[in-house]
Amino acid sequence: MITKEEITDWLRALQDDICTTLEKTDGKGMFEEEVWEREGGGGGRTRILQNGNILEKGGVNFSAVHGELPEAIQRSFKVDKTDFFATGVSIVIHPNHPLVPIIHMNVRYFEMGTGQKWFGGGIDLTPHYVNEDDARFFHQTLKNTCDQHHADYYSSFKKWADDYFFIKHREETRGVGGIFFDRLGETEQFTLADRWEFVKSVGEAFAKIYVPLIEKNRTKAFTQEQKNWQYLRRSRYVEFNLVYDSGTKFGLETNGRIESILMSLPPQANWAYNYKPRAGSQEEKTLSLLKKNINWVLAP
Repeated sequence: MITKEEITDWLRALQDDICTTLEKTDGKGMFEEEVWEREGGGGGRTRILQNGNILEKGGVNFSAVHGELPEAIQRSFKVDKTDFFATGVSIVIHPNHPLVPIIHMNVRYFEMGTGQKWFGGGIDLTPHYVNEDDARFFHQTLKNTCDQHHADYYSSFKKWADDYFFIKHREETRGVGGIFFDRLGETEQFTLADRWEFVKSVGEAFAKIYVPLIEKNRTKAFTQEQKNWQYLRRSRYVEFNLVYDSGTKFGLETNGRIESILMSLPPQANWAYNYKPRAGSQEEKTLSLLKKNINWVLAP
C-alpha cells in the first residue's frame, strides 16, 4: 500500500536528480531555489535556471499542497465540499539554441477526502524546427517506457497528448506531442501501486530523453533567421499555456504561487502579424508536421 508521504518523498528526490543532471549538462547555469508556503496548506520548492550555456530559462518545480478543495475545482470535479492533497513535479525548459527543443514534463498525484485517488502527467516535446530523427527517438523512448507497464499505454496516451497539446485557434499541435494521462486510479486491471510504478518510469525517462537531444544539437550553427523563428514558435507556447493548459488553470484556481505557475513562459517571445514562411523552407516544413496522429515510431 503506497502512501502520499512515499509519493511526496520520491517526487522531491526526482526534482533533486533532474536539477543536478541539467546543471551538469548545461555546464554553467545553476538553479536558484525559492521555498514557499501556500495559504491554506502546504507549499513547495521552485527552482529556476536562467542564462546558462544552453538553457536560457528552465523551471523544475516541486509542490505538495493540501486544504479545502476550492469551489471552482469542486464544480469541475462534480463533488461537494471536501479536502484535497496534491503533489507533483513540473518541468519546462526553454533553450537559447533554436535547434534544441523545448521540453515539458509533469508527474502528479491527487487525492480527495472522498477517497478518490489518482495520478496524472505527461511529457511532450516542442521543437522550434521539427527534426524527424529527434521526434522518432523521443517517441520510441516513450513507447519503450510505456510498454514496460501495458501494451496499450503508448497508443492511448499518445492520442491523448495529440488532442490535449493542440492549439485550437491555430489549428496546430504545440509540438510533436508525446504522452498525456490523467485520472489514472485503481481499477480491476490496475492497482494504485501499478499506476505509481508507471508514473515513476515516466519521471525517470526525462533525463534519458532530453540530455541526448541537447548534446546532439547544441553545437550546431544557426542563423539570425532561425533565431527569429524560435521567438515566433515560443509565442505559440505562450498561447497554449495561458489559454488551454489545465495545470495553469488549477494553479490559479487553488491560490497557487504565481511565479511558480508562470515559470513555464519563455524569457522572450515574438508575435508577427500574419507571418507566412517561405515556400520550401524548413519553417514551412515544421508547420506541415505540427499535426495530430503522426506515427513517429518506426515499424519493427
